[in-house]
Amino acid sequence: MSQRVTFALLLGAFELLFLVLFGLFANYGRSQDGLVQTTASDNAEPDRNPNASSSGRFPRPSANYIDDYYAVFQDVHVMMFIGFGFLMTFLKRYSFSSVGVNFLLGAFVIQWATLANGFFALVPHGFDELEVDIQSLILSDFAAAAVMITFGAVLGKISPSQLLVVAFVEVIFYGLNVMIGEHYFHAVDIGGSMLIHSFGAYFGLSLAGVLSKKRAQEGQEKESSVYHSDVFSMIGTIFLWMFWPSFNGALATHSVRHRAVVNTYFSLAASVASSFIVSQLLNKRGKFEMVHVQNATLAGGVAIGNAANFVVGIWGASLVGFLAGCISVVGYVYIQPFILKRLRIHDTCGVHNLHGMPGVFGAIAAMIAIIVVDDDKYGNGLYEVFGARAPINQTALIELHHAGWEIETGDGRSASVQAVYQLATLGVTLALAIIGGAVAGCLAMLPCLGPVPDEDDRLFEDEQNWEVPEELTYDIQAVVRRHMENSTLKTRYVHVNSAQSSV
Repeated sequence: MSQRVTFALLLGAFELLFLVLFGLFANYGRSQDGLVQTTASDNAEPDRNPNASSSGRFPRPSANYIDDYYAVFQDVHVMMFIGFGFLMTFLKRYSFSSVGVNFLLGAFVIQWATLANGFFALVPHGFDELEVDIQSLILSDFAAAAVMITFGAVLGKISPSQLLVVAFVEVIFYGLNVMIGEHYFHAVDIGGSMLIHSFGAYFGLSLAGVLSKKRAQEGQEKESSVYHSDVFSMIGTIFLWMFWPSFNGALATHSVRHRAVVNTYFSLAASVASSFIVSQLLNKRGKFEMVHVQNATLAGGVAIGNAANFVVGIWGASLVGFLAGCISVVGYVYIQPFILKRLRIHDTCGVHNLHGMPGVFGAIAAMIAIIVVDDDKYGNGLYEVFGARAPINQTALIELHHAGWEIETGDGRSASVQAVYQLATLGVTLALAIIGGAVAGCLAMLPCLGPVPDEDDRLFEDEQNWEVPEELTYDIQAVVRRHMENSTLKTRYVHVNSAQSSV
């Protein structure tokens, strides 16, 4: 079966599946019926203590709050489709796929993730209809972010058909991981340092380990950039950098969102500074490297995500961002070549340096902050951030309610116990990501999906899946040499060579 028929049947089958599942299980939610009348103008603070999901990433089914969330939802949407898409256009002959396949991947995942996230969210509470609201859409974009991070690790080495299978499998593992981390461990990770970035990165590395081919690992001329492709990639960097505060604060509200935005803002700024410093210091000629500026400058947003809504102080957020930028650049210079040489894992975009290591670092920094930061700095707002730390004692809850706090019964955790659950979530995340990536890789290698051949001219090449205007992609001599049997082109080749010689 040809590649195009395989792709069309596969994508068509998935879309049919989504249509059936949406028809059977999904609805708009109770707020569209007027049963929940809560808007930003009511000065309401929805999910003050989302104890069922301590980080607020699985919302209460009845909460819609379109006015509170739509602006940040669109910001996150821009990051998914413009930010990630253009960030990956650095490959000089793979820009159509970087932007176009990213577009397809995002549209595919937000449908499947809406269903999968909804099903996993219902598991701890009993099955019911899926109520889709604005927060559900943000959660679906978060799942898409994890898949797009994975895409970066295998960029140029995977066919669209394979990618659909990988995305379908990854969303399942992603939803399972979030359910365990948030519903059962009550971990806090509002910006997804662990649950999005580390998960997507190590899923991608595991996948790359299965799909890697010798020639791709050794590198080749097409796995490089040109001046204009790096400029286009910087468009993605700037969009991601600008909108990252919305990403980390998307599902928070009021004072909690304020902290998330401010912390992310300064963490990103510090990572820009450290990226430029370390990039120049580690360069043999003392120059800046564009790959570091495109990626490491974003590491602050990744790292602070876990503690974005914590009271860490502006200095603390800046320190996290500064160190994250350093870690990311060091990863590009030393760690990525080591992984390629010793583990034979080829990471096209360096997602381990931008998402993997900064995500793990951010998780560790958050654990330290949980233990070190005095609870009094939060006041009663402590339970907005850490729902599982809310008291079990009913008398204490009644006092909080009289004070105007809508606090639900928690587990009465101490700071150290909460930190242990954070560590457990990190461990489960890494384990599920690695296992899931290997499973997805094995499925993607099925012969019916038409794996990418192990040939230099079939990797990092748009022409395999796109109609590409050759005059914009190759120099004219390469085009002519490819068609030397055509006498007309032979004549043109002579003229071109003569003209170039005279110049």
